[in-house]
Amino acid sequence: MSGLSGLRVALLESRLSGELAEIVRRFGGAPIAAPAVREVPRLETIPPFIDALISGRFSVVIFLTGVGATTLLEEAKRLGSLDGALAALRATTIACRGPKPSAALRRYEVPVHVKPVEPYTTTELLDALGRIELDGKAVALVHYGEPNQALADALKARGAKLDECALYEWMLPEDHAPLGALIHDLIDKRVDAIAFTSQVQCRHLFEVAAKLGTAEALARVLNDHTIVAVIGPVCAAALRAQGVTPDVIPAHPKMGPLIAALADYVEASHGRR
Repeated sequence: MSGLSGLRVALLESRLSGELAEIVRRFGGAPIAAPAVREVPRLETIPPFIDALISGRFSVVIFLTGVGATTLLEEAKRLGSLDGALAALRATTIACRGPKPSAALRRYEVPVHVKPVEPYTTTELLDALGRIELDGKAVALVHYGEPNQALADALKARGAKLDECALYEWMLPEDHAPLGALIHDLIDKRVDAIAFTSQVQCRHLFEVAAKLGTAEALARVLNDHTIVAVIGPVCAAALRAQGVTPDVIPAHPKMGPLIAALADYVEASHGRR
C-alpha cells in the first residue's frame, strides 16, 4: 500500500478544510469533510481593547492564534485605528503561542519577542514567558475561541495584571446534519480514518453524538476500527477525556505532518486492521 491508497479519511477542519482535503488527496486518500467548528466574531469586544492598546496600557500582549491576531488588526483597520494599534503593538513585548499568530503579525511588521517551542501548548508558552518579568505588569491575553483558564491563572499567579479579550467564539455549525451523517458512517464502519486538528473538534463531535444517543458507540468504533490521528497533545487529551486513545500524533503539530504521519501509520500497519 502506498500512502493512504484510497482510504476514506474524515476531516473536521473548518477554516482550512480545502487545504487539508488537498493534502489527503496528495497522499492518496479520499477526504470526507464535515466541519465541526464555527468561528463567530465577537466584534463588540474589539473597540475597547484597541482603545486600551493605543493608550499604552499594556506592557505585554499575548496572542494564542492567528485568527485572533488577524481579527484584531482587520477590525482596527475598519475602525480607522490600524496605525495606532500597530504603533502600540510595536512598542510592547509580544508573545505568540505558535507560528500562525507570529505570521499574522509579521505581515504587519510587528516583531514577536517570545516564541515557544513545539508543540506550542500552554506549557511551552509559559516556559517561554519565564524570561519575561510579569510581576506588576499589565498583560493583555488575546484568547482563542474560548478562555484558556489555565494560562490566565498561571499569569495571574506570576503577578501579571491581566486583561483578557476573546475576539471570537467557537460554536457548533448551524447545520449539524453533516456531523450527524459522519457519526453514523463512523459507527457503520464506512470511514477508515479521522483527523482532528483542534481540541474543540473532538468535543463538538462527541457533543453531537451525545445528542444522537451514540456517544458510546462512537467511542468504541474510534478505538476498535477507525484510525485516529490528532495534531498534538492537547487534542489527544481532549479525545482521551472521551475515552478514545489516538493512534497517530505527528512529530510537528501541523496539517502536512499530521497527514504524512497518518499515511506512515497506514503503511506500517497494513494488514493488521
